[in-house]
Amino acid sequence: MLLYLVNFSRPDISNSVRELTKVMDCANEKHFEKLLRVLKYVLSTNDLGIKYDSASMLNFNGVWKVVAYCDSDFAGDKDTRNSVTGFCVYIGKCLISWKARGQKSVTLSSTEAEYVAVSEVCTEIIFIKYILEFLDVKVKYPVTVMCDNVGAIFLSYNAKNSNRTKHVDIRAHFVRQWECGKLTFANKNLYK
Repeated sequence: MLLYLVNFSRPDISNSVRELTKVMDCANEKHFEKLLRVLKYVLSTNDLGIKYDSASMLNFNGVWKVVAYCDSDFAGDKDTRNSVTGFCVYIGKCLISWKARGQKSVTLSSTEAEYVAVSEVCTEIIFIKYILEFLDVKVKYPVTVMCDNVGAIFLSYNAKNSNRTKHVDIRAHFVRQWECGKLTFANKNLYK
């Protein structure tokens, strides 16, 4: 039931549900108490949800603006020491896509963890872009990706590898090659 809510209407509980799904086969009373806490939160906030209207999605000239926010915590999973990635994608003021999940590999620095998060949100943006193009929707380019790590932003723009970035997985480097001019990166700390 909670996974259904996370997937379709309640991104605010996605990280809590992600943590609970890790212990489904070996849950104890402590985990059950945490599950009840999440359920109480959902029941007490059942009036919350995602509302969509075309006026908040469109820009002033009929073009849809896509903005994404991403973040990760370095080695946040205490069991596997993998980092946890979270992102959300907006069209205008409407949240259309979100995710909180553990990264597939162990990262060796916070910059690498953030760079992997940027990579994951960019794959989601590409998917959304193809859907919108299929529907003949005009998208305002460049798409803005908000990231709070200056090193990850630098890696996204800089095509050179150095000794400090050799360990970064090649899988994450596709961000650099994805349609030049289609993405801009910004440090979200500048907007606080």
